[in-house]
This record gives sequence, C-alpha cells and structure tokens, in this order.
Amino acid sequence: MEWLTAIRKSIDYIETHLKEDITVQDIANQVFLSSLHFQRGFLIVTGYSVSEYIRNRRLYLSAIELKQTSKKIIDIAYDYGYETPESFSKAFTRFHGTTPIKIKQGGHIKTFLPLNIKITVHGGNKMDYKITKMFGFKVIGFAKEFSFDNAYEEIPKYWDEICQKYAANVYAGNPPKTPQEKALIDNCIGEYGICIDEGNGSCDGRKFTYMIAGKYTGGEVPEGMKLYEFPQSEWAVFDCIGPMPDALQSLNTKIFKEWLPGNPEYEISGNANIEWYDCVNGEKTDADYHSAIWIPVKKK
Repeated sequence: MEWLTAIRKSIDYIETHLKEDITVQDIANQVFLSSLHFQRGFLIVTGYSVSEYIRNRRLYLSAIELKQTSKKIIDIAYDYGYETPESFSKAFTRFHGTTPIKIKQGGHIKTFLPLNIKITVHGGNKMDYKITKMFGFKVIGFAKEFSFDNAYEEIPKYWDEICQKYAANVYAGNPPKTPQEKALIDNCIGEYGICIDEGNGSCDGRKFTYMIAGKYTGGEVPEGMKLYEFPQSEWAVFDCIGPMPDALQSLNTKIFKEWLPGNPEYEISGNANIEWYDCVNGEKTDADYHSAIWIPVKKK
C-alpha cells in the first residue's frame, strides 16, 4: 500500500473505531504494515504517537459529549475506554486543563480535530540511497523491550548502561575479562542499533525490541545476549554524514516524509530497521561522522 494512503487509511480506521477496544496492532494490520514501521512512520509524519493521537481524540470527543448531551460522566468515561471515573478525570484534566464537571458546566474545551495528512514532496526520489540485496545474516547483541511513547528518551540511556557495564574495560585497552566483553569485541557489538517488531503481541503492538548489536561471527552466545537472524531481502541503504543523533534523526524524517511518499518503485516491508554506525573512523560527534539507515523494502 502506498505510504500516505496507509497513514490516511489508519486515521480513518481510528476515527471509525474510537469507542471500541482497538489496539495499535489492529490498526497496523489494516494497512498491511508491521507495528514497528507503522508507528515509527506515524510519529514522524504526524508528530504524535498512535496511542497519543487516539487518547487526544477520545478526550476531545468526550468533552463534546459532556457539553451536548445529558449523559453521566461515568458513562462517557466507560464509552471511551476508561475503566474508572478517576482515571478518566485525571487524563481529561491533564488534556483540557479543567475537570469534566467544569466542562459540563460550560468550561472551555481544548480542540483536537482529526488529522488531514498533506505532504509536499521535495525531491524525495533524489535522496542519496541505494537498493542492496543482502543474503541472510545473523546479529548478536544486547536486547531490551521499549515503548514507542518514550523510546527516544530511554534508548540513549540503554546505550550508556551497556557501554558502562560491558564496554568500559575493553575500550580502555584492556583484554576482555568476561564472555560478554569477548563477544562485544569479536562481533563488533555497537556497530548496529536495531529496532525489531517480533510479532509477539506484547502490549498490543505498543512495544518493540531494540538491540545494540554486531554481525555474528560464530561462537558462544553469553548470558544476557541474544541472536537475531535476518532473512535474505532487499534493503534501501541511506548514507548519512554528520554528528549523532541529529543527522540520523533528520535523515529518518526525510525518509518517511519525502522518500517513501515520493518513491514510485519501492515500499517498506519486513519487521525491522537498522542504524549502522562507523565504529572505526571518527567520533559520533564529528561533523563528518559516517552512519547509515537500512530499511527492508520490496517492489510495489
């Protein structure tokens, strides 16, 4: 499905089912995308996470009902998926800046209308990328589950945690002391940052697995580490020059706002994407630091 068509269709589906117990995975299934790619693209294109958008729309419509109907607050809370009046009141007050009772008495409503997606493509098909067919390969590394709602804040902390716990000794020039340190050196762990939708239904598709990884060269898989295997597929490889993380974040935005909507030949596929970091040359803060984004694709 064409990228912007998928985003628009997802918004239409959300609007039709706002009073139902829909999940992010339900919505992703409607547009034939993995939960990972759908949520990442939705956030970049709209500026809202999927769950945030649904929550804001429900809170806006619930306020309209409070003003225009005689329904009780508790009934409206249940209609819009809140299990208790207290949880509804807390979320409502945080969003509107006032309580449900005051809105019912004539207070001001914070407006949040359905999104209308319009994107002007500026040379999206001329971005610096190449389509590469890769044989299947395995990666090894440290993995943790993250929520889409706070991943941008939490993943850098995870890198700091792993580096401090497993890399400080060997980065100081000392020989590895543990199996984890040996695996880190042998497999160049830290070369890849990988987001994976493992399709396990966890939290209704609102979470994903993130790996700090390297290409697996064989040998022991130490405790606390995991293997993941990518099948043979085609990848769109986007080179990036500039300091981290700003350069990669800017490139990511261009991919979803320009390249995907403007590319007539390829569409996103698979259930993962990879960020590649040059572990040999330069520092990540250098103006000429080299990195890349790899996205699995297929021909339309």
